[in-house]
Amino acid sequence: MTSSPSPSSRAPKTVPKGDLATEITASLVVFLVALPLCIGVAVASGVPAELGIISGVIGGLVVGAARGSTLQVSGPAAGLAALVAETVLEYGVAMLGVIVLFSGLLQIVLGLVRLGRFFQAISLAVVQGMLAGIGLPLMFSQAYPAMDAKAPGTPLENMAGVPGLLADTFADPQALIAAGLGTVTVVLSFLWKKVPGPVRKVPAALVAVGIGIAVAALPGVEVKTLQVGNLLASVDVPGPAQFAGLADVGIITAILTFTVIASAESLFTAAAVDRMHDGPRTRYNPELIAQGAGNTIAGLLGALPITAVVARSSANVQAGAKTRLSRTLHGLWLLAFALLLPQVLALIPISVLAGVLVHSGWKLFAPEEFPKMWRQDRGEFAVMTLTTLVIVATALLEGVLFGLAAGIVLAAVRMSQTVIRQHVEEDTAKVVMAGNATFLRLPQVIEALEAAAEAGKPRIRLDLTGVTHLDHACRSQVEEFTAQQRGKGLRVELLMPGPAKRLPPETDREPEGVPDEASARSGARPDPLPRRPVTVPASTGAPGPTAEWFYLDTTPMPEDFAQRYAEEYAQDYGSAYGSVHGSDQGRSYGEGEGTPGPSYDYFR
Repeated sequence: MTSSPSPSSRAPKTVPKGDLATEITASLVVFLVALPLCIGVAVASGVPAELGIISGVIGGLVVGAARGSTLQVSGPAAGLAALVAETVLEYGVAMLGVIVLFSGLLQIVLGLVRLGRFFQAISLAVVQGMLAGIGLPLMFSQAYPAMDAKAPGTPLENMAGVPGLLADTFADPQALIAAGLGTVTVVLSFLWKKVPGPVRKVPAALVAVGIGIAVAALPGVEVKTLQVGNLLASVDVPGPAQFAGLADVGIITAILTFTVIASAESLFTAAAVDRMHDGPRTRYNPELIAQGAGNTIAGLLGALPITAVVARSSANVQAGAKTRLSRTLHGLWLLAFALLLPQVLALIPISVLAGVLVHSGWKLFAPEEFPKMWRQDRGEFAVMTLTTLVIVATALLEGVLFGLAAGIVLAAVRMSQTVIRQHVEEDTAKVVMAGNATFLRLPQVIEALEAAAEAGKPRIRLDLTGVTHLDHACRSQVEEFTAQQRGKGLRVELLMPGPAKRLPPETDREPEGVPDEASARSGARPDPLPRRPVTVPASTGAPGPTAEWFYLDTTPMPEDFAQRYAEEYAQDYGSAYGSVHGSDQGRSYGEGEGTPGPSYDYFR
């Protein structure tokens, strides 16, 4: 025996080591991307901008320093902006902290019980539909602040109000300037990646913010700018009055919604980020615990919920980061900027931040994914489209639940593929089934059985040996039908699915008169039926490893029918012909007195 090497003698795992200067540079790049996003998400969520910065700081210093993912960056996400805005509108900013706090605690519990991988089991069509359902309302809601206007409310109201918004904007010169800044921001966000040279490394959002500040400082320009208060003063720790709100069913629903959406978005993002680099893969359960820890602290401070964010994460990877240091430092830069240079934030036009979020909404909506899904799988396309439409028409939770239900129904229908063949041969009505017979196919099964009964033949043969799954509903229907027909005096041969039985090694040979596979495939006529049964030695008491047996029903038939077919369906060995493998369709042999007819199924 060879002993396994001790832990000390094992080769250490190779961990990519990043150059310190590269990590610092990457952290600055992530900081420049994160700053306008933190503020923009806060404004879109209907909360003070400082709360977005606080969540960004927590996403860097807490989640960034924790184990789980190496290069994924967390912070307030545009994907939750609509949900947060709806929650704040209904329950107030003070209740947001309690909801985020308990969502974080629930995420920690899910990670500890190792359910992190569970979120990867959600259908991709539902995920893409969820993201599209988040992105589309986000674009329309941010179209209003991009023109220095206030959004009416629900996604449908925002969409319906766009013509009036455009009319009001063209009638107001200042609103037109704001709309121009928002449009420039969106265009820069799309085209900046095509800029040649090292200039492209500067984030497009930062360039747009710089342009916006410069235009807003011009004489005669009166666009709305960001109102920023004291960062520490904006902290709102939940008190007893807020915790008492946990008795409200709506609060509990909001906690569950935040938990599911934030966890799914973080872990889906982790899977996407892992495809961007060749470093260590994400450990999903530790990552879920890290996200929960971040949301717990964010909830205690009354800040926005935290998720992993694709924009910051991809910027981190592209900047050459290799370790967790870059994402942790970006949180430190956010904190320092907000504490030391808060007056700079007040110069940023709101329309520029709205333009950044319109671009984020378009990326979430990803219209190119719809035709791609149509080409790949039209059933999944239907699930994706329905999920998006329901989210836009109702709310995020209802849409996701509807999408999950639609995905499950689609999977169930596709798994329940049952092939049913039925035909009549002289005095026998045959029904042959294969595939998965579930309650979804019960109408087809009943129709086939009724057709066999209406054929008026004295014998019915039900062959279900090709069925890989037979659920209780279909089994009960078949057994009930069999009992009814036998009660009418008909002979019903029922071959049910199940494990094959085999003969012992001593009888590892084909019974006399049974064609071998080669002769069967060539269409050769079999020898006459054997005149004695194949016996199983008493010493073994069990079938062997080669021969397969199907046992037919032997209920006595009417006398005249039994006389005509006594030899062909002898009770002792009438089913021994199932021992030949290789066909689920059966083979046809020549006609003649005392021999099987033209469609007799030897290979059942």
